[in-house]
Amino acid sequence: MSFTVHGIGVSGGIAIGRAHVLSRAQLEVPYLEIAEAETAAEQARFDNAIGRVRRELSDIASHIPDKAPPEFEAFLNVHLLILADPTLAEAPKALIAAQRCNAEWALKQQLDALLAQFEGIEDPYLRERKTDVMQVAERVLAALLLEAPGAAALTGQGAPADGAILVAHDLSPADVILFKRHRFASFITDVGGVTSHTAIVARSLGIPSIVALHHARDLVTEGETLIVDGDRGVVIVDPDAGVLAEYRLRREQWDLERQKLRRLKTTRAAALDGTRVELHANIELPDDVSEARDNGAAGVGLFRTEFLYLNRRDLPGEDEQYEAYRRVVTAMDGLPVTIRTFDLGADKALPGERASSTNPALGLRAIRLCLSEPLMFSSQLRAILRAAAHGPVRLLVPMLSSVHELDQTLHLVEEARRSLDRDGIAHDGTVPVGGMIEVPAAALSLGAFLKRLDFVSIGTNDLIQYTLAIDRTDDEVAHLYDPLHPAVLALVAGVIQGASRAGKPVAVCGEMAGDTALTRLLLGFGLRQFSMHPANLLSVKQAVLRTDLGLATQVARRMLRVQDPERLRALLERLNAG
Repeated sequence: MSFTVHGIGVSGGIAIGRAHVLSRAQLEVPYLEIAEAETAAEQARFDNAIGRVRRELSDIASHIPDKAPPEFEAFLNVHLLILADPTLAEAPKALIAAQRCNAEWALKQQLDALLAQFEGIEDPYLRERKTDVMQVAERVLAALLLEAPGAAALTGQGAPADGAILVAHDLSPADVILFKRHRFASFITDVGGVTSHTAIVARSLGIPSIVALHHARDLVTEGETLIVDGDRGVVIVDPDAGVLAEYRLRREQWDLERQKLRRLKTTRAAALDGTRVELHANIELPDDVSEARDNGAAGVGLFRTEFLYLNRRDLPGEDEQYEAYRRVVTAMDGLPVTIRTFDLGADKALPGERASSTNPALGLRAIRLCLSEPLMFSSQLRAILRAAAHGPVRLLVPMLSSVHELDQTLHLVEEARRSLDRDGIAHDGTVPVGGMIEVPAAALSLGAFLKRLDFVSIGTNDLIQYTLAIDRTDDEVAHLYDPLHPAVLALVAGVIQGASRAGKPVAVCGEMAGDTALTRLLLGFGLRQFSMHPANLLSVKQAVLRTDLGLATQVARRMLRVQDPERLRALLERLNAG
């Protein structure tokens, strides 16, 4: 039976394919078929995870405070007993061999069977012990996932067929970054916001994607045909022949329009009066450079280095980071590369850690985390300075909110330069240092920052989130996230104009930069450097080429004097009508 589910489109286009549904375990677990020759290795990986959890529980037990309640030790002993029980420690290995599946899926299958048995127990005390079983199983799943099986899961021989549509309750940025290694046609999730980091990475893949579908994973079955309309935020499940034919035609038209844009790759980005505009690319991994170059990027305006830290158990060392940055700088062949120091925290935790703050977006993240971990931060700063010896590099500091943070950062940058000098390691000691303006406090204190910074870049995603007090990952308040809010426009325009008056380069690297509906407005504010996902470069270039800067400036100034949302949208429509 065909039906439609509505959500929030986070990446445009149309995808048609078979559903690949992630399991409904406490942790997201993909099903993967493995080769028969790989079953022994997969069983060994499962044994290693069991051993790791046993050591963790034993270590906790050996450090129980003397005054701790006796129930605490009993609780740990119960978990150790469950971990040693063959129904949990051995049965999944038999499933791995019998079904030729990955260890995570085998454990999930066994867990489901055990929980079903608990439901049939009449004794309420024994029935409630299923919680202990679930907690132990989740520990083992976490141990398995820490070994980066997600990478193997999405790239191995048993990975879903090319063109599959991934259906999940939720996906972390670490999950989504793995999609760069597999040719999914689309992904859809029950939860999420339009500017969550997960959605941002999805847009960088250039595939249609929808979030906030609420119950899609429960309604969709494995292998079912889906149509994903990323523009309208609609998923059509099991479409009939007529609807399928219509969407196939629309997909062909979409692809044709994208092919036409390819003609603009070598065209100089300039408004109708000849004013030059720089269009740079945002990237997450070194391999993204090829797409940036393929879409005519004039540089890398934002290298999100924190993605080097995801899907792994350890932290990358200085040499590993240097090599990753060097690859990007070398591949850009003389074009500028802006490397942002890692913006970990919130939904991008350090390897092996989980967010501990009640509200991670307001907690220890980005530059706050960097300054609290000076050895880790210094390692990254040294790697960036070393990479700058191979081409033009700019260093960008995220989430600055006070001049004190900036002064501490500049001190550590100088220390990194001196340490490289002492070690006799080649580097560039003149790397420009810029700051992300994404906290309202920084926007309102811009003058003090401009005295110390070489350039600024506006991170509109967090700036909107913090200005409007809206969690950008929460679909329940997604409708309140508004880049056209008068307060947001005033802050963005104020930063662009303030930096320009001070003679400091200014860019926008948030999602507003890649939204063609806002291109002329930003140009009217005086912006001349945009940085966006490579997939958006050509469509934004087309908008730039068609822009009358005189009209854009006139309408933009008028919009800054308007407070009514409807009038603002009417003015924007007028600006984009030509």
